[in-house]
Amino acid sequence: MPEAPEIPEAPEIPEERPRARRRGRTTLLIAAAAVLGVVAGTCTGYLIQADREPTKLASLSQPTPAQAKGPAPEPLPASQDRRVKTDGDLRKLLLKKPAGAKTGDWVSDDRWMTLAEVAKTADKPGGAFGDLVSKEFRRAADTGWQVGRTYGVEIRLVQYRQEETLDASDAADSENYFEDSKSGTNSWSVPGSGNAMAYVHTKPDTEPGYLPQYNASAVAWRGDILMKIFVWDTKPITKAKIMDLAERQVKKL
Repeated sequence: MPEAPEIPEAPEIPEERPRARRRGRTTLLIAAAAVLGVVAGTCTGYLIQADREPTKLASLSQPTPAQAKGPAPEPLPASQDRRVKTDGDLRKLLLKKPAGAKTGDWVSDDRWMTLAEVAKTADKPGGAFGDLVSKEFRRAADTGWQVGRTYGVEIRLVQYRQEETLDASDAADSENYFEDSKSGTNSWSVPGSGNAMAYVHTKPDTEPGYLPQYNASAVAWRGDILMKIFVWDTKPITKAKIMDLAERQVKKL
C-alpha cells in the first residue's frame, strides 16, 4: 500500500505577552490634578475674600464705668495701718527703758545703727555686710539698758526694703537656726509672730579674768522688720524674763 503522505506540522505561533505598562504616568496626572485643585481653591478663596466688605475692628476706647455714689471710705487709723507705724520713726517702736535702769554704753546717742555697725555685731562682719546689702537693708535702730553691774538688755530692729523677697522673714529664719544650734539651749515660741522664738542658753560663756556670763535671746519678724533681743547676766536668766521682753516688743511692731 502506498504510504500516507506526511502532514506537515503547523508552525509554532509565538505567545503574545502583554506589554509592560509604563508606570508613573497616571500618578503624575493625579498629582498634577491635585496641585491644580489646591491652586484653584486658593485663588477662589482670595477672590471671595477680596469681594467682601472689610471687617470693622473693635473700638479701642471703652465706656467709662459708672462711678460709685456715696462717701469714700475713711482711711485706716494709724493704730491699724502698719505702714504708718513702720514708715515713721523706727526708734519709737522700741521698748522704753524701765525706771531705775541706765542707758547702756553700747547704744549710740541717737539710737540709729548704720549698715556697717549692724555688720560689726556679727561673728563674721565681712560676710554679714554683704548679706545685708543683698537683702536690701534699709535702716536699723536699737536701744538698751543696764540694771546693776551685771544685768544688761539690748533690743535691735532691722528694717528691709523688701521689693522682691521677704527678707525680714528670711533673716529671722537664719537667726533662729543660729541660736537653736548652740548647745545647752532651751527654746519657746513667742505669740504674735509666725516664727518668733525665745532662747535661754544654760551654758555660760567663760573668759579668764571675768565672771561667767549667761545669755538669753529672742528673734521675731513682722512685715519688713526683724527684731532681735539680747539679755545677759552673771546668773542664769529665766524663761519668764526673756518671754516678757519678747512679747511686749512684738506687740509694738
